[in-house]
Amino acid sequence: MTTSNIKAVFKSDIRKVWETVLAIENYKWRSDLNKVEVISEKQFIEYTKDGYPTTFTVTAVEPYKRWEFDMENTNMKGHWSGVFTSRGKETEIEFTEYVTTKKLFLKPFVKLYLKKQQKQFVTDLEKELKKQVAK
Repeated sequence: MTTSNIKAVFKSDIRKVWETVLAIENYKWRSDLNKVEVISEKQFIEYTKDGYPTTFTVTAVEPYKRWEFDMENTNMKGHWSGVFTSRGKETEIEFTEYVTTKKLFLKPFVKLYLKKQQKQFVTDLEKELKKQVAK
């Protein structure tokens, strides 16, 4: 199993950060996604720009504190945990992914891939939050 973690602080209210991250159907701010299909309240599928699907099953929701889900596609399966902490007018996020590859040849690349994905998510989120403030 490979673990990857990222922390970031945004100059934005926790409600805005939480609502942006959890607004699954409003994914246009995500540069890595082509579409999102909501299956149910607890399950959704994200499709990359190349059309590659990953299924997510929500396992825990503590509003404005924690969001967790299991994830799976043909290359990997794992668990994601997001912790949201209010710091006055700022919000700290800590996202951790635990992933097991299904294909042995991918194992050496998984950590690097996860780090890249996490960094891109944080960059996209920061841009979206700044755009919301500018409105």
